[in-house]
Amino acid sequence: MIGNKRIILVGPGGSGKDHLRKIMESRGFTYSLSFTSRPIRENETEGKDYHFTTPEYFEKNRNKFYEIAEFNGWKYGTLTEDFYSKDLFIMTPSGISNIKKEDRKSSFIIYINPSEEIRRKRLSERRDADSLERRLEADRKDFKNFEDFDMMITNENF
Repeated sequence: MIGNKRIILVGPGGSGKDHLRKIMESRGFTYSLSFTSRPIRENETEGKDYHFTTPEYFEKNRNKFYEIAEFNGWKYGTLTEDFYSKDLFIMTPSGISNIKKEDRKSSFIIYINPSEEIRRKRLSERRDADSLERRLEADRKDFKNFEDFDMMITNENF
């Protein structure tokens, strides 16, 4: 981990989290690949985009996860081993709320938050298991009153 710190990217669907993650990985950051119970999208690859698994896997292996969050009915999680050995993460607001106080001190959270218009355009181009409106509504709910971040990016061309 760089300087004993971790960077956590958070943002609604279509905000650019993966884009920024790939830039940071190309510059030497080590990304912790999350687990999820959501269906794989058309252009995704197991072990590259996520570890796709079942809700039962999360329950059976709860002790291996630093945090497990639910978003839009699907589970997402970060392995404890990764949380303490990697330096780049993507999390949801509820995942961030599970970070221990002592670990939050060594975490820098970047909230990527471009306009809904930009996100709507990006999400409509994506083949998703979710409808566009359902996803936007879920994000509005998930990010309502979200304030636990260190920096916000609103420029869609960051």
